[in-house]
Amino acid sequence: MSEASRRGIDELLAIMARLRDPARGCPWDLQQDFASIAPYTIEEAYEVADAIDRGDFDDLREELGDLLLQVVFHAQMAAEQGRFDFEDVAQAISAKMIRRHPHVFGEARYADPDAQKQAWEELKAAERAARGEAHDASALAGVSRGLPEWKRATKLQQRAATVGFDWPDHRPVLDKLAEEIEEVRVEFDAGADPARLEDEIGDVLFVAANLARHAGVDFSRALRHANAKFERRFRRMEQLAADEGGTLAAHDLAAQEALWQRAKRDEG
Repeated sequence: MSEASRRGIDELLAIMARLRDPARGCPWDLQQDFASIAPYTIEEAYEVADAIDRGDFDDLREELGDLLLQVVFHAQMAAEQGRFDFEDVAQAISAKMIRRHPHVFGEARYADPDAQKQAWEELKAAERAARGEAHDASALAGVSRGLPEWKRATKLQQRAATVGFDWPDHRPVLDKLAEEIEEVRVEFDAGADPARLEDEIGDVLFVAANLARHAGVDFSRALRHANAKFERRFRRMEQLAADEGGTLAAHDLAAQEALWQRAKRDEG
């Protein structure tokens, strides 16, 4: 690390320590704890991904700083409790990366990426055992419950695939998706019991995540793109309505659909 980089990190750590100073700090920062900051940490990670999707590297630099601030914030609170500090965090991840890459920092050699991936999972299992975690022989062991549910669905499916429990390609996944959608339709026709609908719609979403996995598509990125497309077209609908001297809310559903189709054509 360069001297300038070291100074930059030291300055950021000093700023956070000042913000959390009981006598001279910021009242808002002093009120926070791990639980209250966690949602901001997740939000900043998504904003990093959004900047990457948009190819905006000036914004990416800023968003990475915001994400780094979250790490520093958590580390400062932990240091105040005598648990660990930022240096401990940095040393721990450095040790983990060296430990999990014996083919780079040691003499291990893997025949192909699949063999490396298998070795990675074995190393993680060994780490869990070293921490004294109860032995779990399941292929699904270690899939965090703290992940966003779409990500956890994908991880569970990937782990199941390691023991052969997987469809051979996307075609049976599409069939399964159609089957699950039909089951949702049946529940609506039967009276739309909320618990049953939750169960069946959950199945649809789980299979949709599996379809994305088989397609090699990142589920979260695909949904971000769909959200951006909807927002872009909806805002265009609002503009078209305003150009006509009215508001979107003043149009009935058929007229709104016509505006939606115009917005789509404008994009084309």
